[in-house]
Amino acid sequence: MSPDPQQFSFGQNSYLEIKDEESALTPQPKTVSVSLSSILTKSGPLPREALFLGVASDGLPVLLNLHDPIPGPLLVTGEAGSGKTAFLQSVVRALIQSHQPSDLQYGVVTSRPDEWNEITNTDHRAGVFFVTDKGTHGLVRSMATWAHENKNSRQSVLLIVDDLEAIAKLDLDALQNFRWLLARGPSRRVWPIVTMDAERYGQVLAWIPLFRSRIFGCIKNEQAGNALGGDKLSALYTLEAPNQFSLRENDSWVRFRLPGE
Repeated sequence: MSPDPQQFSFGQNSYLEIKDEESALTPQPKTVSVSLSSILTKSGPLPREALFLGVASDGLPVLLNLHDPIPGPLLVTGEAGSGKTAFLQSVVRALIQSHQPSDLQYGVVTSRPDEWNEITNTDHRAGVFFVTDKGTHGLVRSMATWAHENKNSRQSVLLIVDDLEAIAKLDLDALQNFRWLLARGPSRRVWPIVTMDAERYGQVLAWIPLFRSRIFGCIKNEQAGNALGGDKLSALYTLEAPNQFSLRENDSWVRFRLPGE
């Protein structure tokens, strides 16, 4: 049975119809990794608007509705080694398996392009760019232009930035376009997904409020975790690096894992 498209949204109302009945503070046994292809086969064909993020403790997929702009841009934060880049790459592998390029594409901005060499180069990819390359400025500009003109397109695009501090190296025009995409992109089907080192949050304080939704990897520094939106119930220090993450669903927290390859 195919998933009901109405399930796929998250943000202030609901991330999705998945409830983690056990408290985040309760120690959880380590879960055997299940392959991405197995999860996607079991869940059935995903709707065009569903972006796979991971798998919850009950085995159901955690999904973002790309046609619902309420969640806004995604900030993926955690300490060094928490799996932020692994999360981005897992999202890309999933979209390649579950979507046609005519429905979903992505572009990557990173200080470490070599980390993306193992990701299959398909027609989904608009490019992987070193942050200071001219191609980065062109990518951000073209996405902003496309978003400005996009009114009825069925296609969605991911602007993946690893990491937020690197954005400071862009020129003024690219910065203005990037800020506009954070504010308006999801309503025009352009979704920024950006990582940030939690312990360096002080370097990007002005940018953090622009991210309505945040996905957390392991953060053992309580001050940093609280500053970024964690709380006692989130127990971010207990998340298992590099493949377990948590997001807030109203007043509770949903934990999920990255699938195996």
